[in-house]
Amino acid sequence: MSTTLSLGLLILRLGAGLTLTGHGLQKLFGWFGGAGLARTRENFARQGLQPAWLWVTLAILGEVGGGLAVALGFLTAVGAAGMAGAMAMATFKSHWRNGFWMQRGGYEYSLLLMLVSIVIGLTGPGNYALDALLGIGQRETVLFIGLALAALIVVAIGIVISRRPQTASQDA
Repeated sequence: MSTTLSLGLLILRLGAGLTLTGHGLQKLFGWFGGAGLARTRENFARQGLQPAWLWVTLAILGEVGGGLAVALGFLTAVGAAGMAGAMAMATFKSHWRNGFWMQRGGYEYSLLLMLVSIVIGLTGPGNYALDALLGIGQRETVLFIGLALAALIVVAIGIVISRRPQTASQDA
């Protein structure tokens, strides 16, 4: 892999990975003005994601764990799939109904991070990564695709089970 491509991937991994890590730390510890664990759990429960602790755990693993893995370039395929799953859930469950633009609560931020994680998962981390240093396969595309598909199945399950049943007044 060329030096400039590896450098570009390093910059992309650090930017996206650390940004999403910070976003997850907002949920976990309330850092950077975030909600913290208790309020995040309440928010997930209010959205119909039950059991809320499970969905919060998956979100934090995808955001903090996936973000750090991608930033470091360590087990990149696993981290990128975690990021993609977390951002797919955020995009389609929490932000889709608000439209594209973020100032209206839209999905532009979560969609962009999801797309970046997919690109990193498909291309690998580049030469400036712990995966390369440790001799872990740089192009684990098949692993990434399998994990990303599994994450999307979990996202679909979450969206389906969190739908509120129609009431008689809503049907009329």
